[in-house]
Amino acid sequence: MAKSLLQLPACPPKAPLTERPLLGVAMASELAQVFEVLASDTRLRLLHALVLLGDPCMSDLAEAVGMKPQAVSNQLRRLVDLGILSTRRHGTHIHYSIVDPCVTKLMYHGLCLNEETHTHAHVTAS
Repeated sequence: MAKSLLQLPACPPKAPLTERPLLGVAMASELAQVFEVLASDTRLRLLHALVLLGDPCMSDLAEAVGMKPQAVSNQLRRLVDLGILSTRRHGTHIHYSIVDPCVTKLMYHGLCLNEETHTHAHVTAS
């Protein structure tokens, strides 16, 4: 079953953005790589399906997003390689899960931002 945002484990405590030093070139590059991997409509749909399905295997994810298993497998591999997803074997199936709850919260906040900017754009255009 899907978990609500409030039921997810909290992101590990970190210093607020306002208390961190300005991003250096290396850290900014690493952060850009994370956003680059997440900036794929396919991978975002897969991540959302993971949240909704809980601990699915690749074929469940392929069915959920309406894609061929091999295409889904390639996208999942990128997310696993970056450390966003973990895998566990159950018989002949490999199941996927999101490693860090911050990923789910980032998606949630991204959706909120998207909805707010669309709402704001419609209000100012009227």
